[in-house]
Amino acid sequence: METNHALDALAALAHGIRLAVFRALVQAGPNGLPAGRIAELMQVPASSLSFHLKELHRAGLLASRQEGRSVIYSARFETMNELLAYLTDNCCGGNPCSPVTACGTACGS
Repeated sequence: METNHALDALAALAHGIRLAVFRALVQAGPNGLPAGRIAELMQVPASSLSFHLKELHRAGLLASRQEGRSVIYSARFETMNELLAYLTDNCCGGNPCSPVTACGTACGS
């Protein structure tokens, strides 16, 4: 992942509602959720949610598809994994490490 793409993704996630939406979609898995259900879960008006979904989509963190009259949003796990890899690149002195050791005793000692 390029630095500018990582910055776009981090900026999109740097808002409480967008972070909550992304986490809900990660929990929903590959099937995703309809926009109306996301609005209910987040307790935000559809117009506000639309803005936040557009920001996450622009950053490559969401995919969308039409099913009948509904738009279904899902997390783009490949982008999430690329961002995590970008953030942990060269952790532990360049040695492979698990997420537990990335910030735990192996790296912190």
